[in-house]
Amino acid sequence: METLLLTDEEVKQLLSMNEVLQAVENAFIEKGFKRVQMPPKVYLFYYNHEGDLRVMPSYLEKYELSAVKIVNSHPKNREKYGLPTVMAIVILIDPKNGFPLAIMGGKTLTEMRTGAAGGVAAKYLARKNSKIVGIIGAGAQAKTQLASLIEVYKGFEEVRVWSPDETKEQFIAELQPKYVDACKIIAAKTIREAVENADIIVTATPSRQPLVMNDMIKPGVHFNCIGADAPGKEELDPNILKRAKIVVDDLEQAIHSGEINVPLSKGIITKKDVYAELSEIVIGLKPGREKNEEITVFTSTGLAIQDAVTAEIAYHKAIKKNIGKFIKLF
Repeated sequence: METLLLTDEEVKQLLSMNEVLQAVENAFIEKGFKRVQMPPKVYLFYYNHEGDLRVMPSYLEKYELSAVKIVNSHPKNREKYGLPTVMAIVILIDPKNGFPLAIMGGKTLTEMRTGAAGGVAAKYLARKNSKIVGIIGAGAQAKTQLASLIEVYKGFEEVRVWSPDETKEQFIAELQPKYVDACKIIAAKTIREAVENADIIVTATPSRQPLVMNDMIKPGVHFNCIGADAPGKEELDPNILKRAKIVVDDLEQAIHSGEINVPLSKGIITKKDVYAELSEIVIGLKPGREKNEEITVFTSTGLAIQDAVTAEIAYHKAIKKNIGKFIKLF
């Protein structure tokens, strides 16, 4: 038996947001019915280098699908080394014998499955008539969050993007031609300008202090909180969480590393303030948005099962299209 090797560029050719959205929603369904094994992420913290490494194993029992991802987060990589902030490797495993079916670059895969999770969350938690999107951060994750939202909503009147540097202009230059028929993308001078009167707000930064403040937002808004994915990170004023229906992708992970981790550690909110895991809403155990005026917050920490279902798409399409290279490891 041989193992398929796929570069990140090859994976990028193989994945579409529509397919990944469907697969990630299916992953949430499996989690809701407790048909997955998914230990919490294991972290290594490289404090001297302002980065970390995470290991994420999973097994979706119904689909006989298993994978392990190794992923880093080093926010200063681009300026220091010319490397992406996030890099990853995904190993797709055959559960019946443990054989590594594929080893693939996981950067694009991670970006797309995280974007898809935001799309699934918005489908169940944001208002159906949402017209204005505010995006805080203009990196890779901001791009896939917008891609998934457009896939779900088909278009918006306006998308406002803020970043502290020229990346917002680069974001617009790259994506406005792509989405010319779906939305108008504008650069916001301030965070307040980006989020005021927005229906959906995406936060996708590595911030360790609140960026979006309570007085900036209106009732009825939905947040996709993406950037806070490690202990000590936060992007929202905790007073927003005290007003909101809080939904997490995984409670144990979110307590330690999601948007709620800092307010919990300070006693500003408690575990009882968490309304549900998204999987409970997707399978109908709890309702999602119930009122137009309620504020909803989705805290994304990233699930290993999302990696597994996305890697499977890339693997099968690569074999069908004869993309990649096989090597004999054993």
